[in-house]
Amino acid sequence: MSAEVFRPRRSVLYLPGSNQRALEKARSLPCDGLILDLEDAVAPDDKPSARLAVCAAAESGAYGRREVTIRVNGADTEWHDADLAAAAQAGPDAVVVPKVDSADAVLALVDALDRHHAPEHTRLWAMIETPYAMLHAEEIAAASDRLTVLVMGTNDLAKELYAEHVPGRQPLLAGLGLALLAARAAGRAILDGVYNDVRDTDGFLAECRQGREMGFDGKTLIHPGQVAGANEAFAPSEAALEDARGVLEAWESRTSGVVTYRGRMIENLHVETARRVLALHDAIDALQA
Repeated sequence: MSAEVFRPRRSVLYLPGSNQRALEKARSLPCDGLILDLEDAVAPDDKPSARLAVCAAAESGAYGRREVTIRVNGADTEWHDADLAAAAQAGPDAVVVPKVDSADAVLALVDALDRHHAPEHTRLWAMIETPYAMLHAEEIAAASDRLTVLVMGTNDLAKELYAEHVPGRQPLLAGLGLALLAARAAGRAILDGVYNDVRDTDGFLAECRQGREMGFDGKTLIHPGQVAGANEAFAPSEAALEDARGVLEAWESRTSGVVTYRGRMIENLHVETARRVLALHDAIDALQA
């Protein structure tokens, strides 16, 4: 596989594949990415028609620079094979697969994408949603270069842990941390799970801030009203941009091996962080151009 082009994934919105109006509305939403969903959001009787609608939408080119993905039904369902074959032919930016629990599962999915002649640009996003997946996240993340993004399935994880959804997500932090470590060790992007109460803006924004502070690249969303908050939370602030520019200016104008900026000793690691902040800002600007 060729190297993946860096792109922002601050806000990645699930859309029910059976809702044609939602698929059309998404063309004007300011989200970075879309997950056209054939799984939880679609009733069993509607899955064949939703498959056709989602693949047509992915092929349409109507979503501009947004990253367009298709979530298929899980490998343990009767719809999985047909979903995967159709999605591969449609050629979205990625195919999202729920409940990926092992490296072998990743390799089987990659093999299936190849057999169905998915184009090279169609990558694999793996949802990790179970205690077993958390404990094997490093193996999953490193299994194939075609896998570029891990997606947290926090609702299923909470269910399997017998945990409650509470502010701060203390019951889930061990799993979230393991997944983040795995993603970074393998050089993958990672998206935080959804926030269920679309009326609770304060709670949603608090969870976005927590996800950003932990190191997630962005958040998966269930409602268009959550897009703006996620975009702001996962974008560099003006203060962060000013600081990054100052760090680079100080570093590039140094006259010795040691430099300070605003009283802080600056090393290569700070320079790398500053460059990453500015690269994200530039990529966001490019999306909006």
